Amino acid sequence: MDTPFTPKTTFNKPASDRYFEDYIPGEVHEFGEIAVDEADIIAFARQYDPQYFHTDPAKARDSLFGGLIASGFHTGAMVMRLLVDHYLSAAAGMGSPGLDELRWPNPVRAGDRLWIRIATLDAKRSRSKPDRGVVSMLVEAFNQREEMVMTFKAAVFVGCRQ
Repeated sequence: MDTPFTPKTTFNKPASDRYFEDYIPGEVHEFGEIAVDEADIIAFARQYDPQYFHTDPAKARDSLFGGLIASGFHTGAMVMRLLVDHYLSAAAGMGSPGLDELRWPNPVRAGDRLWIRIATLDAKRSRSKPDRGVVSMLVEAFNQREEMVMTFKAAVFVGCRQ
């Protein structure tokens, strides 16, 4: 993918007016992009994941990665930003009970441009609290070369419109 990312989505409502009923199982949405900056990689790692291949470009050249890479948790933070900006409901989001099957199959490097693809796996209205439901999703993050850099499954609580 050498051209700027063009998002694909089928949502009928913007995130600012999105409720449980707007998340349809089987739909796939793509959003992006976010640029990865070397200074940000180093700053994040110095504070939260100070391994040399995240903090020292010279030493990182001799690592098995052959250069500086972003912490997986930094990658997760960038993916979270894309989720909040584009997929999660700003009107009715109620948090998440967690995620599963987190993987980082390829490193993220300075200069990469990340985008995400989210498949809505399931949407179940709560029986005990009918004012909300649980939306399950598969999140995949890619760089500009369409190499997968992160994947996980997650669930979120979303309030109902009706």
